[in-house]
Amino acid sequence: MKLSALLVSFAAPLAAQVFTFTKEQMIRYTSQNPFERFPDGRPKAPDNLIEKLKALSMEEVWSVLPRAGYPCQYADGFRILHPGKKLAGRAVTAQFIPMRPDVNQVISADGKAKGFQGGQNQWVIDQLQPGDVLVVDMFGKVDGGTFIGDNLAYYIMKRTGTGLVVDGGIRDLEGIADLDLQIYFRGAHPSAISNLMLAGFNVPVRIGGATVMPGDLVLGDREGVYFIPPHLLKEVLERAEISRVHDEWTRKKFDEGKYKSSDIYGSPRDPALKKEYEEYLKKKTGK
Repeated sequence: MKLSALLVSFAAPLAAQVFTFTKEQMIRYTSQNPFERFPDGRPKAPDNLIEKLKALSMEEVWSVLPRAGYPCQYADGFRILHPGKKLAGRAVTAQFIPMRPDVNQVISADGKAKGFQGGQNQWVIDQLQPGDVLVVDMFGKVDGGTFIGDNLAYYIMKRTGTGLVVDGGIRDLEGIADLDLQIYFRGAHPSAISNLMLAGFNVPVRIGGATVMPGDLVLGDREGVYFIPPHLLKEVLERAEISRVHDEWTRKKFDEGKYKSSDIYGSPRDPALKKEYEEYLKKKTGK
């Protein structure tokens, strides 16, 4: 059983909530978050830092997370709606599992009691805030695993201004293709969503080989998607600045045409060049 399914059973006796962390659980499971929080306890990284994150590449993030003990935060192999468009925002997570009628009766009754309307995918979509990125675990299902079509995609675009990551399918690709919305998905199919039920909302989910928590920072580019714990965001941004300056200096030296690649890259070998680089780095970063 997945962790999120277990958390569902833990949450119910505490606060009669089947689908999501309680606020207290959210704070406990994201206790290293250094930023403010949404009313439900989800981490709320500042918009200005998310804009800075959007400028990074996967390789710049990669230099930080594994070294900090987070080797399982990257997922790839997706189809990408707009390959040249970056995706960045705060994760809202959802987990769907195969339909089982007796369990779904309880889920449906609980949702009705909370005032949720529409399909169970809409229960999640209607909670989204500006800057959110919906991250949906549908265990790779495409036929019948179509989380959204063009109308709900349009709604998400207007609601969040970002996009979504679906370990499953989408439909109405012709209608979605021109939307200003970035989507990472496993495949497109004309079927409607079926034989699925919502097991968890804003709980830990698995996307490919990554574990995603509510409030993680989502960064997507042409390669794949990184899910960054909020407490590592500032370090990622700081290391990325150093990496960018290093690359800038390296190319300047290559442009001079006087050095072999091994003289300069990955770090300068000559003490005089090393000193030159360190001075350049200090000038650019103030560090």
